[in-house]
Order: sequence, then structure tokens, then C-alpha cells
Amino acid sequence: MDRFQAMKVYMAVVDARSFSRAADNLSLPRATVTTTIQNLENLLRVRLLNRTTRSVSLTPDGAAYYERCARLLSDLEEMEAAFRDVAQRPQGRLRIDVPTIIGRLILIPKLCEFRQRYPDIELVIGMGDRPVDLVQEAVDCVIRGGELIDSTLVARRIGSINFVTCGAPAYFERHGTPQMLAELQEHQAVHYFSARTGRIIDWDHLVDGQLQHVKVPGSIAVNDAEAYMALALQGFGLVQAARFMALPYLERGELIEILPQWRPEPLPISVLYPQNRHLSPKVRAFSDWAAELFAQCPLLSGRDEEYVPGVCTLGIDPPTNASVRDLIEQRNLAESTF
Repeated sequence: MDRFQAMKVYMAVVDARSFSRAADNLSLPRATVTTTIQNLENLLRVRLLNRTTRSVSLTPDGAAYYERCARLLSDLEEMEAAFRDVAQRPQGRLRIDVPTIIGRLILIPKLCEFRQRYPDIELVIGMGDRPVDLVQEAVDCVIRGGELIDSTLVARRIGSINFVTCGAPAYFERHGTPQMLAELQEHQAVHYFSARTGRIIDWDHLVDGQLQHVKVPGSIAVNDAEAYMALALQGFGLVQAARFMALPYLERGELIEILPQWRPEPLPISVLYPQNRHLSPKVRAFSDWAAELFAQCPLLSGRDEEYVPGVCTLGIDPPTNASVRDLIEQRNLAESTF
């Protein structure tokens, strides 16, 4: 049995989550793929895959073996490429996963630039805010918000997003404008609860460099971003929102920021990938490109002081209400998708 070929077949089955799809992708008979996996399991004397009539999933041994295969084959490809052509551009299939707001507003509008720079990379982009197991789901890298808590991953910070506490003029006319954090207890918030846990996400503020969590009273809670912002604009209560998302409303006077001296803690944004002895050229290429994108816009790179009202050098339109869901969810670091 050709072990390197068996590894490639195994990884293809895991990536496709199907023997049939893997056979199609490899242009091999399904029986050949099935026999190869059976022979591989017999050689290793472990079960690599759980099989049902509808799906294929990794066993713990299978996940560990997949990671080793990925490293071995990646090293082999890099070695062969080095001898074939030291100037060869990054190439191959790159599977990434990003929050919907980042994918739709930042990455997708600029993909033509990425393709022109790296024409030999085949991109597979997943967009969402659910937890992603990079090994189990054969994902090369992800973009996520929050601090890294998984020691098996490497995080390259590419930017950060600031948040504001704000409300509608109609709300302040009825309830007054709080001048101190303690006064928030006398106000009403529109709460946002996690779709994954059902838990209300508390607010936070930086006070003299220390993070202070605040529970603001509220009689309404939603887990839909469009409803969250709509309620704020109608004066139902105060909200904490990503500054770049709230800016169109702040500039038009439809929302007013409060307590700017105690803004919420910024959310770091990073590219995450598994710890490998050698970083894949295609992952490095994507990581460098993503870092450049964020660096081009002060509102996404943490350089808010450089922001010019109405202008973002990325050339994208301001995000819509429905875009904020991912950022609100990611504020809850305890539910981090790392």
C-alpha cells in the first residue's frame, strides 16, 4: 500500500465528509477509496472514522492522525516545491472560516485583489459565528474576535474593533443622560442574549485601565441584531454596539454616544491557525493579506483617532443593522469560538 496515497485519500474523505464525494474529487472508484481506508485502519489497528448511512465523522484517533497527515503532506509539498521552483507562488486549496460581518463587508469585496495576487490558491470560505474545530473540520485558519484560549492554536492579531454605549435622542429626552457609570442603574438597556446559551451578555467599561462589568436594568432582550438596533433607534433603551456599525447613526444624530471616557473594552481580531512546525505558504499568504486589509481602515485596525467621518479607506459601505450580530456575539469571550 502506498502510504502517502492512502494519507491523501484519507484526508480527502475527511474534507468531503463522504466516501462518494471524496472518490469524485480524486477521480477514483468509490470501492478503491473504501478499500484504501479499510487497509489503512487495519495497518494502524485503530478506527479512524465513524460511518453512518448519511455522514462520516472523525474518531479521536482519526483526528490525531489527520493532523499528523496534514503536517507530513504539507512538509512534503513544501520540500518538493522548494526543489521545483524556489520562487513558486503559494498554491493549493485553502479552507477558511470567518464571521459573517468580516466575510461580507471586508473579505468578499476585496477577493479580486487576493485572486490577482495568489491565482494558484483555491479558496473555500465558510461564514458564521459557530465554534469551529480546525482539525475535525479540516479548516486551515479562521478569523475570530476575542483573546486566544486554545493553546493548540496560534493567533496573529490583525486589528481590533471599538465599541460605544449609545441611545436615541428620544430616550434621553424622557430619561435624561447619565454622566456616571453608577447612574446606569437608573436607566434601561436593550439586552442582547446569546443564541447559543440564552445568557444575557453584560456590558463592560474600561475604568482607569481596569475592566468593569455593568448590569444595566432592562425589560426587553433580543438575539437578533436588526431588532437590537431598531429598538435602540426607537428609544427603547441604551445599547452597546460596534463603533464602526453605529457611526452612520451617530453622524446623523439618530444615536448619541454616552460615557465616552469609559468606553467598552476593544475586541481584538486575529487570524488563528494550528501550531505547525512550518507555517503553510498559503496560510501565510492569506494571513498577510488579511492584515493588510485591516490596516487600511482605522476603524478596523484600532486607530480610531485617524478616522475621517464618512470615509473608510477600504471603500466599503457602512454595515447594515443585520451585520452586527456576529460582533455582539463575539463580545462574550466566555463563549469564544476559539
